[in-house]
Amino acid sequence: MNIFGAMFTKSMHLFAETFANHTPGDPFIILSEVDSTNNYAMAKLHANAVPAGTCFQAVSQTAGKGQRGRQWQARPGENITMSVCLHPVHPSFPFLLSAGMALGCYDFIKEYVSEPVAIKWPNDVYVNDRKAAGILIENLFRGGAWEWAVAGTGVNVNQAGFGELSARATSLAIATGHDFDVTAAARRLHRHLVARHEWVAQSTPDGILSAYNAVLYRKNETVRLKKDSAVFSTVIREVNIQGELVTRDALERTFRVGEIQFL
Repeated sequence: MNIFGAMFTKSMHLFAETFANHTPGDPFIILSEVDSTNNYAMAKLHANAVPAGTCFQAVSQTAGKGQRGRQWQARPGENITMSVCLHPVHPSFPFLLSAGMALGCYDFIKEYVSEPVAIKWPNDVYVNDRKAAGILIENLFRGGAWEWAVAGTGVNVNQAGFGELSARATSLAIATGHDFDVTAAARRLHRHLVARHEWVAQSTPDGILSAYNAVLYRKNETVRLKKDSAVFSTVIREVNIQGELVTRDALERTFRVGEIQFL
């Protein structure tokens, strides 16, 4: 059995448990526990088992995925960990789908939070200077064609403390002073993500980038970055159509995702 076959076999058990309390036709499906909602969603797509727009939310995620191989850690039942299955849009510019998902998550958080909210390149959402949400896009290709995208989204909702990360992480509860119904919040987030995805499909690349750059974290501000062993100061200008961060100091620089670290 290949890796996707194994994933699908494991996933089917959880899917059957969930369907006992699931309304047929509802694209929002709750899983009691899963290793990764992205893995689960990808297994379903490989089996042609779900339509576009389907969302899987996990109450407990044991091996959540973050950017560049990191783990996304969230206390069970306190935070949103979910994945949405989407058809690609603007396939010549894949970053635009990621930008749309970041904007959808931004819309959701902005609905509740009065403090400054921004998108930190490429697709984290910050409240003030602390991370509240992150997105990981994984793609399914068949015969060289980009067939599906899975938007894994984690939002810190009711978690009150983050240990050694407390200076860099926050939650909706911390930002607003009250707790949330996590499932109701996840359903709301799902609607925002689907709405933004539809907006991206109907918008021009320039329009999408303009909306994204309008809420870009630290835009037109001087930041300290690290690339390899070099540390330098530069001004964030924008993100371009390839999804590269564009900065300016003595010269204009562009950086791909994973090339630099914010200090």
